Amino acid sequence: MGIDELDGRLIVLLAREPRIGVLEASRRLGVARGTVQARLDRLQSSGVIRGFGPQVDPTALGYPVTAFATLEIKQGQGADVRAHLDGVPEVLELHTTTGHGDMLCRLVARSNADLQRVIDRVVGFDGIVRASTAIVMENPVPFRIIPLVEQAAEDDDRAQ
Repeated sequence: MGIDELDGRLIVLLAREPRIGVLEASRRLGVARGTVQARLDRLQSSGVIRGFGPQVDPTALGYPVTAFATLEIKQGQGADVRAHLDGVPEVLELHTTTGHGDMLCRLVARSNADLQRVIDRVVGFDGIVRASTAIVMENPVPFRIIPLVEQAAEDDDRAQ
């Protein structure tokens, strides 16, 4: 699904001010309240907007160490490995991948020593053959979506 300029402006507004109400959003965007609500409903039902929850910083929760682990798994064990990793709270994300490994997961830990405990828990499952871990030193470009939203809205406007 593509987004247009108004969708893009609405998403950017919500990303910058997630607690803004529909009425205030409509005032700032210069459109009717019903238009904003309809756009929100459509963006949610199509999966463009997946939620409105708070952004939580693992460091502020006491987990300042971030690492990425590339996992190689036994053939046919994908579902079991996914279920295992879903039960490890320090696994923040899991992606299946092509290339060297089969899965890539983002982990957090309380310290480098605690990271060893987390890794041991992750790989302590029969379906995981091998793991390679890289510790994050710095995050100069944290996860972001606004530049992509703005580009997608521009692309849609150019296509018309």
